[in-house]
Amino acid sequence: MQSDRRASPFLHYPRLALAPPRPLLRALAALVAGAIAACGFQPLALWPLTLIGVAWLLELVTHARSGRQVFALGWCFGLGHFTLGNDWIATAFTYQAQMPAWLGMIAVVLLALYLALFPAFTVLAAWLVLRPDRKGGAIAFGGLVLAFAAAWIVTEWLRAWLFTGFAWNPLGVALLGPFEGRGLALLAPWIGTYGLSGVLALLAGIPGLCVRGGAPRTAAGRLLWSVPVVAVAAGLALVMAAPGPQAGEGAIAYTLVQPDLRQEVIDDPRQFEPSFRKLAMLSLPRGAGDRRVVFWPESGLADFLRDGYPSYVYRIYNYAGDPGISRRRIGRVVGPYGLLLTGAVDLVVENGDAVAARNSVTAVDGDGNILAGYSKAHLVPFGEYLPLRWLLEPLGASRLVAGTLDFRPGPGPRTLDFGGYGKAGIQICYEIVFSGQVVDRHNRPDYIFNPSNDGWFGAWGPPQHLAQARLRAIEEGLPVLRSTTTGISAVIDADGVVRAFVPRHQAGRLDGLIPPAHEATPFARYGNLLPLALAALLFFASLCVVALSRRRG
Repeated sequence: MQSDRRASPFLHYPRLALAPPRPLLRALAALVAGAIAACGFQPLALWPLTLIGVAWLLELVTHARSGRQVFALGWCFGLGHFTLGNDWIATAFTYQAQMPAWLGMIAVVLLALYLALFPAFTVLAAWLVLRPDRKGGAIAFGGLVLAFAAAWIVTEWLRAWLFTGFAWNPLGVALLGPFEGRGLALLAPWIGTYGLSGVLALLAGIPGLCVRGGAPRTAAGRLLWSVPVVAVAAGLALVMAAPGPQAGEGAIAYTLVQPDLRQEVIDDPRQFEPSFRKLAMLSLPRGAGDRRVVFWPESGLADFLRDGYPSYVYRIYNYAGDPGISRRRIGRVVGPYGLLLTGAVDLVVENGDAVAARNSVTAVDGDGNILAGYSKAHLVPFGEYLPLRWLLEPLGASRLVAGTLDFRPGPGPRTLDFGGYGKAGIQICYEIVFSGQVVDRHNRPDYIFNPSNDGWFGAWGPPQHLAQARLRAIEEGLPVLRSTTTGISAVIDADGVVRAFVPRHQAGRLDGLIPPAHEATPFARYGNLLPLALAALLFFASLCVVALSRRRG
C-alpha cells in the first residue's frame, strides 16, 4: 500500500504532528481547526487563531490522498467553523413558543452542514489545480495556497448569493481592528470584504511555506515568493494612501435612540404603549428649533403608520386606533424641525384584507407626514418568511417572528433624498452583511441607516453584526448609523471607526453630527468585480507556479 507521504503531491519533507496519519483523526483535526478559526470573529476577536485554524486546514490537505479526502476535510472544517461562529442563532428559539428551544442548536448544526460545503469545494478546487504536480515541497504548497485563496474568494461570494445567500461572518472580518482602528480592513476599499478573506488565506499559508523552505532557489520559487512580497508592498502602499479617520464633522445633526426593548416584550400588546413612551422620552429635542434626523430601531414601533389597512389592525396595534393620530404624536416628539426614520411594518392589502407584510423604514416629518419609505429586500428565511410553507407548516415548522403573514421583499438598495437632512441609504438589520449590495450605485447616499433588532441573538450575534456594518462603511466610504432595540447601537464613520455607541442592554441616545462621507471608493464604483478580479489573478499565479514547477521537473 502506498503511504500518505508518497501519495500526496505536497510532501517530500517530514510529516508534521498537526496532520495525524489516520483519516478519521484528520477529519476530527479539521473540525477543531474550523472551530479555532471562528474564534477570530467577535466577540472573541482572537484573529491569530483564525490564521492558525486556516493554516492547520492547509496542512491537513497536503496529506490527503484523494479528492474525496480533501472534500471531507474541507467539509469538517466548515462544520466546526460555522457551528461555533453561528451559535447565536440558537438563542432565537428561546423567544417563541411554536417550536422547542432545544431545536435551536439543531438548527445551527443543520445550517452548518450546508455552509460547510463552501470550504469543502474551496479546498477541493485548490487541490485539483495542483494535483498533477508531483514534485512536492514549497513550490507545490505555495501553488496550493494561491489557488486556495482564489477559491475562497469565489466560494464566499457565492455563499452570499445562492438560495438568497447567507453572507454572515466572511473570513476577512477577522482582520477588522478594534472600535478605534481598522487593521488590514484598510484594504477593503480596493479589494472588498471577500478580497480580505483571500488576503487572510494567503497569510495563513506563510507558516507552511516557511516550514518547507528552499523556494527562492528556483525560478518557480522566486515567482512564488514574489507574490506575498508584492502583495505586502501593494497593501502597505494602499494603507499609506488611505485617508485617515476624519477629525471633522458633517453638517447633519442626529439623535440616535436605543430604547432597550427586550425581545420578550416587543410583541406583547400590553407593552406597546409603554414602549412608545420610552422611545419618545429618549427622542425629545434638547433645544428649541433643533433641526435633526432622529433614528429609531427595527421592531421598536408597534403602530401601523400608513392609511388604508383593515380597521381591526389599527384597533390592535395603534394608539387610539388611528394611524393619523399615531403619526401626529410622532411629529410632536421629533419637533417641528425634526425628521424621524423609524423601523415599521407595512401591510400588503388585497380585496380589503391583509395578505402579506413588509419590513420597512418610514420617514415621518414634524407635522406627522410620511415623506418616504423603504422595504427590506434581503429577508431572513424562517425569520420573516417560511420557505416551502406548503410542506413545512403541516410538519409543525413556523417562523421565528410572531405572526402568520409572510413578509415580502422590497426592490433593493434605494437612496432617499431628504434635502437638508441628507440623502439616506437604508439597510434593515441583516441586509447590512451583504458586501456590494447595500448602496444604490447610481444615486450615492450621504450615509447609511441600519435599524436592527439584535435582541434575538444573545451575546455573540450583536457584536458580529456591528463588525460587518463597519466593513460596509469602509468598503463604501460612507458613515453607518445603527439603531437597535437592545444594542449595540453605534455611529460608524466612513473609515469604519466607531465614533460613539450604546452598549448592549442599556437604554440611551446618541447626539451629534453625522460623520462626512469619503469620495466614492474603488469598491463603491466597481463592487465585487474587484475581489473576483483578485481571485482570477491569484488563480493565474497558481497556474504559473504549477507550470514552472513542471518545467523544473
